[in-house]
Amino acid sequence: MIARTAEIKLTIDLDADNLPTHIEWEATEARDAGPVPCQSVMLSLWDSEKQTTAAIDLWTKGTSIEDMNLYFYQVIHKMADTYLRATKNEEIANTIHAFGDDFGAALGLLQSQQQTGTEARGTQVTTEHLATYANSGQE
Repeated sequence: MIARTAEIKLTIDLDADNLPTHIEWEATEARDAGPVPCQSVMLSLWDSEKQTTAAIDLWTKGTSIEDMNLYFYQVIHKMADTYLRATKNEEIANTIHAFGDDFGAALGLLQSQQQTGTEARGTQVTTEHLATYANSGQE
């Protein structure tokens, strides 16, 4: 028996070359009412019968490389958090976090994060820490 149904909707405006110019999303259970704009989306769908992942990866034409670097850094850490919640495997989640830290260090993101006064706890960088970095002088 289904208790309730939730809906997530993506709307993508495309130019004449079919490149995204505007992306927005909304969800029936979101905190914000109405469509919320974003610059990038990665949607992965697991098919356990076929043992394959289908993916939709989009970003707007105006998305900067700096934004993509920070976005990927945050996504890697978010994947580690999600993996931990799904599997309870702390060792592998920490390995994913360590990879994220190496990725961020190679791009110079961790140095910038420390300059904003946000401290990471070992390899356990959380999305809350990253939100602080993303909102500090990046607008």
